[in-house]
Amino acid sequence: MANSKYEYVKSFEVEDEVMPPNLIVVHIDGRDFRGFSEVHEFEKPNDEKALNLMNQCAMAVLEEYPDIVFSYGYGDEYSFVLKKTSKFYQRRSSKISSVIVSFFTSVYVTKWKEFFPLKELRYPPSFLSQIVCCASLEILQAYLAWRQRDCHVQNQYNTCFWELVKKGGKTEMEAQEILKYAKEQDRNELLHQQFGINYNDTLALLRQGTCIFKTEVEDIVKYNEDGTPVKRLRRKAGIFRSENIAGRRFWNAHASLLKELGNFSEDCFKTNPDYIRSFLFESKLMPSTWIVIRIDGCHFHRFADVHEFNKPNDKQALDLMNLCAVAVLEEFHDIVFCYGVSDEYSFVLKKDSQLYQRRASKIVSAIVSFFSSMYVMKWKDVFWKKELKYPPSFDGRAVCYPSNEILQDYLAWRQVDCHINNQYNTCFWSLVKSGKSKSEAQNYLKGTQACEKNELLLKEFGINYNTLPLMFRQGSSIFRVKRENPTLLENDASSVEKIETKIVTEHCNIIEQSFWEAHPSILN
Repeated sequence: MANSKYEYVKSFEVEDEVMPPNLIVVHIDGRDFRGFSEVHEFEKPNDEKALNLMNQCAMAVLEEYPDIVFSYGYGDEYSFVLKKTSKFYQRRSSKISSVIVSFFTSVYVTKWKEFFPLKELRYPPSFLSQIVCCASLEILQAYLAWRQRDCHVQNQYNTCFWELVKKGGKTEMEAQEILKYAKEQDRNELLHQQFGINYNDTLALLRQGTCIFKTEVEDIVKYNEDGTPVKRLRRKAGIFRSENIAGRRFWNAHASLLKELGNFSEDCFKTNPDYIRSFLFESKLMPSTWIVIRIDGCHFHRFADVHEFNKPNDKQALDLMNLCAVAVLEEFHDIVFCYGVSDEYSFVLKKDSQLYQRRASKIVSAIVSFFSSMYVMKWKDVFWKKELKYPPSFDGRAVCYPSNEILQDYLAWRQVDCHINNQYNTCFWSLVKSGKSKSEAQNYLKGTQACEKNELLLKEFGINYNTLPLMFRQGSSIFRVKRENPTLLENDASSVEKIETKIVTEHCNIIEQSFWEAHPSILN
């Protein structure tokens, strides 16, 4: 396929490879989960169903991505450790971080009813993610010790806090004041003396968090004719707990961890959180530039085949993508324009945006996760006769464009790509449906120009390409428009102009300057 004159915009993409021998850790954290837990009435201080849902999502992530060899989680956070030799997504930070948080989110929504059958999911959950580059195994050990220490401190505090509120009759403000300067031993004594609770006897799930990794287990693969089972060793993810996951006794006892990551030579007794935070793989996006977050469906060719999407375009699938993009625009007010085609969407943030202090990983993960959540939640609204057979996932990246002209060229590039791909796919699937094999169709179209493809469609299949639905040929543009709405004043014949903002979805030519002249507020 021919390149367009807009291809130069790809030069603004920045490489974000995590260089070996750094160990890659993906840390995900619930986005505003305090509000989410209150709306969904999670039990305080801990909701075991919610924690087990998180664990099942982490289990699914390990099964989906073989390069992840260890995970640890508690509360609304999880950390995933990739094997030291991993080449997953060529070790590109944005790809790894976004695809894992996307899949985790999709599984969370998919499995919600298994754990909360009587609770409606009232709004889409989403998560933030970032990469931690552990320069050595000792740094990984210190990181895990830090996270488990945080699990213990938070759980102990929350247990005290909610006992004081629920059983002690204190207000939340009073409970905070009582615990303000309390040390670990003070909190233990408070629980024991006032409420008869021995903290060390509380559930290990709450005190220690959860480790998930694969071990070799004997599994039945088939049965002989006489009914005797045939067993084989296979790697299977399992849940483990320990008071000290960063200790030699726990870590070095598991052959899979030793093989994929290495052994801990000493125990880790003290951690310095500020030192560990210095290994966060974080970049702030250039100020006063347009930020574009582009998301793409992961393995959506297979996803489309499994879910029997119409070829070359499935209007319902495109409508679902558009619904998700509208929801993203409503959720993130700094987004001023969206453009989508097929299984991809580009979200443009205003030049002066300070969303997440312009930290790339936070912005990308928040948008990708929210989009994934909406995709699963809205599936039945669009495909009401089709079951969602497995969780979809998307990857994302952030790119900065310094001027309006270059941003418009980026969007023009995506629309040109939409036309080129749609024209080719329309020809390809017309040939396949007429009896040619996929290989024959590819060879037939090899080297053909746009005019030749149009002629093929018209002469062979009676299809006038220019009369196909605009959504297929030009993609979807979503943006806000301001409209004046005359409102009559009470007890007054006069009216005032009330400015209303409305989100619209259009299928139009955004390459021509006339579109931007007609909508100056988008880039203004």
